[in-house]
Amino acid sequence: MTATTSKAESAARPGEAKPPLLVLVGPTAVGKTKLSIELAKAWNAEIISGDSMQVYRGMDIGTAKITPEEQQGIPHHLIDICDPDTPFSVADFQERCNEAIAGIHARGKLPFIVGGTGLYVESVCYGYEFADYGSDEAFREEQHRYAEQYGAEALHRRLAEVDPASAEKLHPNDRRRIIRALEVYHLTGETLSSQTAKQRKVSPYELCIIGLTMEREELYRRIERRVDLMMEQGLVDEVRRLINGGTPPHAVAMQGLGYKEIASYLRGECTLEAAVELLKRDTRRFAKRQLSWFRHMSDIHWIDAGANFNNNLAAIHGIIEGKFQVHLEYTSNQSFLDGGNVQ
Repeated sequence: MTATTSKAESAARPGEAKPPLLVLVGPTAVGKTKLSIELAKAWNAEIISGDSMQVYRGMDIGTAKITPEEQQGIPHHLIDICDPDTPFSVADFQERCNEAIAGIHARGKLPFIVGGTGLYVESVCYGYEFADYGSDEAFREEQHRYAEQYGAEALHRRLAEVDPASAEKLHPNDRRRIIRALEVYHLTGETLSSQTAKQRKVSPYELCIIGLTMEREELYRRIERRVDLMMEQGLVDEVRRLINGGTPPHAVAMQGLGYKEIASYLRGECTLEAAVELLKRDTRRFAKRQLSWFRHMSDIHWIDAGANFNNNLAAIHGIIEGKFQVHLEYTSNQSFLDGGNVQ
């Protein structure tokens, strides 16, 4: 995708105030969902999922997708928008997210991105431009064969040798993105991370970004409890349905946390106990990478999610009021944008 003037760039015209955008980020299992609902109700917001896997239909348990009951009537966007065998890139997300933001603003509501996929969220926050680097199908097939022969970790090490910054941000199971990063280097001679670093960090929106963090041991305990709950809810059956429905093993969806590990068990490659332990380990590592990504982002107001929930909620309300120069009481009965543009 080659961008000249993107939808994001046109969000604010010269001389006009930038439209507000609220963002909540943090690692998996840190407590984003519960907090996001309370904030959305208070600030007259509609939520946009900033999760790369929740776009896929039929993948509910393994992605910890919010249920209709949990949504409590708050509109949610970019959930269940494509089939598991359909590729969905960061450029696709950026385009769909900017469209959703424009629609929410048009309805007089506050757009609110909630999620943990760092590149996806950052691409919208700062209007990243995605160049068309081209493709080399023979090279891609060669990398797939290498991964099949030597394993995901070996392919990940291959990327780490040429682009350690990108490798640090990608899970070894994320084969599609690892191969794409290798392909970009193969085609251009320049690493994907260095090209990403050149992106200008100027937002088309008036950003208010809240980041949730937590003491690491407590976060890890929450991750393990979440995995146990997923197993109780039927993760094995969910993965089995995807496989029986024809989702190929190399599909992006099947490389997601929970899906690859359980698929390996269903193919008889490991015991269920081993698959669950691997999932817990990989999710802990993923959370660590998420935190590392977000800590490199600027403009984030960090909140300790392990502290008192009501105190945190009050603190975040204060941050939003200060950033958007709008009092919470005002949003209760009127549209946010009628009086909420930053002066």
